[in-house]
Amino acid sequence: MAVIPTDPGTPDSRSAARYLWWLVVAQRRRIAAGSLLGSAWMIGLTLPPYLLSRAIDGGLRSGSPGALLRWTAALLAVGVLNAWLGIMRHRTMTKVRMDAASRTVQIVVRHSTRLGAELPLRVTAGEVAAIGGSDVARISESLTVTGPGVGAVVAYFVVAALLFSVSPLLMAVLLLGVPLLAVLIGPLLGRLQGAESAYRQSQGELTALLTDLVGGLRVLGGLGGKGLYADRYRAGSQRLRAEGYRVGVVTSWIQALAVGLPALFLAAVTWLAARMAAEGTITVGQLVAVYGYVAVLVAPVAFFIEGGYGISRGLVAARRVVRFLAVEPHAGPAVRHGPESAPERPSVLCDPASGTEVTPGLLTALVSARPAEAAAVVDRLGRFTASDVTWGSVRLDAVHPAQLRERILVADNEAYLFAGTLREALVGRQDRGEDAIARALHTAVAEDIVAGLPEGLGSALDALGRNLSGGQRQRIRLAGALLADPEVLLAADPTSAVDAHTEAAVAARVKEARTGRTTLVTTTSPLFLERADTVYYLVDGVAAAVGSHAELLRDHPGYRALVARSTGEEEAAGACGEAVGAATSKEAVL
Repeated sequence: MAVIPTDPGTPDSRSAARYLWWLVVAQRRRIAAGSLLGSAWMIGLTLPPYLLSRAIDGGLRSGSPGALLRWTAALLAVGVLNAWLGIMRHRTMTKVRMDAASRTVQIVVRHSTRLGAELPLRVTAGEVAAIGGSDVARISESLTVTGPGVGAVVAYFVVAALLFSVSPLLMAVLLLGVPLLAVLIGPLLGRLQGAESAYRQSQGELTALLTDLVGGLRVLGGLGGKGLYADRYRAGSQRLRAEGYRVGVVTSWIQALAVGLPALFLAAVTWLAARMAAEGTITVGQLVAVYGYVAVLVAPVAFFIEGGYGISRGLVAARRVVRFLAVEPHAGPAVRHGPESAPERPSVLCDPASGTEVTPGLLTALVSARPAEAAAVVDRLGRFTASDVTWGSVRLDAVHPAQLRERILVADNEAYLFAGTLREALVGRQDRGEDAIARALHTAVAEDIVAGLPEGLGSALDALGRNLSGGQRQRIRLAGALLADPEVLLAADPTSAVDAHTEAAVAARVKEARTGRTTLVTTTSPLFLERADTVYYLVDGVAAAVGSHAELLRDHPGYRALVARSTGEEEAAGACGEAVGAATSKEAVL
């Protein structure tokens, strides 16, 4: 069984060819073993024709049963040995492919982690899905050429030497004929790369469109936009089909020539050898040997063509991986000092760009007419994006990430819910008891979700939590964040999809549960704002006013209008979301 590398290493991402070569070098011993086994197997294929010719000339024609028996036994032994070599070659090359696939997947995942919150902003979901799916498989398959491909080259020259012992003319035909086949196939491989690249690009775009369509199906249905998106998807599917036809046409020609040209070559050499045997230039046994040599040569020639085909597709796939690895996270401002320790005690988080300060032990609220502006402040305070944020007397970007993530938690209301049990979605890698889970569920007003599922905390969640409503997913995410009990909790719109009654309960319970802990919430709901100790009113991403909810209502008409408008919209949206959620939850139970 192949050993999956725990550390994939640092890839050479300067070009697609260099990346493939890096995969070869990373497991050079295994590939060397595969090449040795492939060469021995290919050479072994050339021995039966020689042994058969000796059995005919030395046994049958001379009438020597003993010689015939010896050569037949040797033929059997070579067949058994070659079968074993073929099995070991296949096993070794399977390990090579598994290793290459594993390294590529780990590198892509590692780079995705580096990009972090920037990933969905820089790369489409379809691109990542295509890389992790078919591209990884094609890259790993292209490495097969390092085993039987090397063996094919060795076998080619061995057969040439054996034919030279029979007839220099036959050897010359062989040495000239095989390169001619490569010349005929080469232009098609170039066309295949172009067609494959266009196909992969269209496939990534269509996958991204499908992801958007499925993720926003409810919203599109409410807005009446399903038909428009369906038309776009249908048009994209037709373009992809046309690109697929182009790839199929080129591929069919390559595969047809891979079978047909070696067969024609075999027929030509056999005809020439038969003429030479009829003229008495070579013996009947040599004629049989020549036929066997050329028949065996069909396998190396086929490997030449298949290897070129595989490398062509592998380069297309590797080019996408290299392009993905070239996407670098935006560099933050240079830190003038080395890594520093986080403040020993709870300290103020200050974002100079917006003028926001998160005071330890208090519930702070961010209000903005543009949710993206408030979310940008949260991203900076959580060090998801580059900034000049300070934590006490320390720059946030100078703190070791492990210390920061241990004490500061960003609770995104659209965080991914992985498929698994409800308990796993809440607890994650933490070790939390039943009492702690119950308290978190109570604070997030999520007990009814657990009660409504058939197996409670052990009930299965679909990927993205699709068997829950939007409001239910929000409360589960909030419960998980509360269960982590961080020193600083930065929650982005934690109640935007729940009804007013539930939101009032969540606001009251979060205020009570987080007493003495630092909490920041982005919201425009007065039910949450009236519980906040400090409210920052953002205009164009900058704090235009700071105070209590009551003070801002009294002194700032813009804030008052925003909160009043938000109240009417949220009550309607929350009621609709919970009604849909109740139906969804009921279907899940049934």
